[in-house]
Amino acid sequence: MAQRSQDWWSQAQRDLETAAENRENGRHEWACFAAHQAAEKAVKALHLALGQEAWGHVVARLLADLPTSAPAELVDSAKVLDNFYVPARYPNGHAEGAPFEHYGPIQSELALSHARHIFSFVDQALAEC
Repeated sequence: MAQRSQDWWSQAQRDLETAAENRENGRHEWACFAAHQAAEKAVKALHLALGQEAWGHVVARLLADLPTSAPAELVDSAKVLDNFYVPARYPNGHAEGAPFEHYGPIQSELALSHARHIFSFVDQALAEC
């Protein structure tokens, strides 16, 4: 099987840029979702670099499934991001209202902060592979 970790890492970086752009453009629900996607793909890149495949979309579990322990605060960051996976995209993700009505600058900045936290961890781990 071809080594694809760099492809996943490159896409993760682009998704993080997209999250920041969406935040700047007031598309906070998409910024939150893109931040989640960036973190998910970054952790999957690390799994691949370590010689294992990872499936699923729960970033906290993806971190927990790494062969080395991820710090607890990193898993907590992932748990925040995991809450953006569905409700930031689907109108039935909240009791009422469209997703964009539930997300603003506070949420998108929080999402970006947590994604960057995970990126720092993955970047360091990839450098050690």
